[in-house]
Amino acid sequence: MKDNNLFTLLGRDNKSAARRGRLNLPRGAAETPAFMPVGTQGALKAMTPDQMQEVGAKIVLANTYHLAWRPGEKIISKLGGLHDFSGWQGSMLTDSGGFQVFSIKHKEISEDGVTFRYESDGTAEFFSPERAIQIQEDLGADIIMAFDECIPYPATREYARQSTKRTIRWATRCLEAHKREGQNLFGIVQGSVFPELRRDCARAIGDLPFDGLAVGGVSVGEGLDLLKTVLDLTEPHLPVHHVRYLMGVGFPEDILESVERGMDIFDCVIPSRMARSGTLFTPFGKIRLTNKKYRKDAYPVDTACDCYTCSRRFSRAFLRHLILSKEVLGSTLCTIHNMRYYQKLMEDIRQAIEEGRFAEHKRETIAKLKEREH
Repeated sequence: MKDNNLFTLLGRDNKSAARRGRLNLPRGAAETPAFMPVGTQGALKAMTPDQMQEVGAKIVLANTYHLAWRPGEKIISKLGGLHDFSGWQGSMLTDSGGFQVFSIKHKEISEDGVTFRYESDGTAEFFSPERAIQIQEDLGADIIMAFDECIPYPATREYARQSTKRTIRWATRCLEAHKREGQNLFGIVQGSVFPELRRDCARAIGDLPFDGLAVGGVSVGEGLDLLKTVLDLTEPHLPVHHVRYLMGVGFPEDILESVERGMDIFDCVIPSRMARSGTLFTPFGKIRLTNKKYRKDAYPVDTACDCYTCSRRFSRAFLRHLILSKEVLGSTLCTIHNMRYYQKLMEDIRQAIEEGRFAEHKRETIAKLKEREH
């Protein structure tokens, strides 16, 4: 099948748009569909780089907006780049900061870029396509993202139209600004929930010489049904030979539905954020450790799970005690489990696509997830 230097398309499901592929990165290949843990500040909360590797993670995402503010991209560059700075020697992806910038209430948007103040301390900053690329080049991630305008939901058609056109113009500026060799630059498709805007943006971004493509603006509160609609509108217009990154998604059900619609890589804070509050994922639904029924529960989270937390048989009662006591170990053990659950979810998806049974696998997996609430 046709491939480019970054992405090799290995096969497709014969009953859906699900794809099996491989990202060919200098720090190691990543099989797709894949889930990327989110290390906003360059580190996944409550886990070490070795622990991330042990759960099966190949790519970690870091955040341009936050790292540019603290400690600053120049310091990270001087200290050897994000890999050396963070201690993570697998692949890394940095987003452009667009989602964070456009989530700020008080900002000024112009054709040049966006003027805003960091919410943490009020420091003034200006992000343009060129500035976002410069920061990411200094950070030195393996994959970097174009600076786009993230459209809120809901939005008027006219606002979405003007914003989408600006995203396309900014994409060209990002390509022109990107000079660092060895980095893969992805373009981002916007368009809100409007069919013609999604179609036109997908075609325009797909025609530009990006190394991969992302679908943005689908984790801003629109819900699963609209997410599926947006992907159904967008996928037919994406180049087949490019990897497809669905940004900010999500729950296991979201990922399964999105794989069915031709998406290849995903990221979300959900598994780590929920772990720190004691909500753990299992094949039969979520366990909420704060529930009193787990006070005396001697079983591990999931007897079939091979993660450190479950294989060492840390009990649900002990994990509950740690979470309620706000012990750091509780966050670590719970995050290890959730991150392993997500990697195993992706391993099973890849195997199902290879064996030609993805549709059946998706139905069975979602049915199990809905069997009961713990």
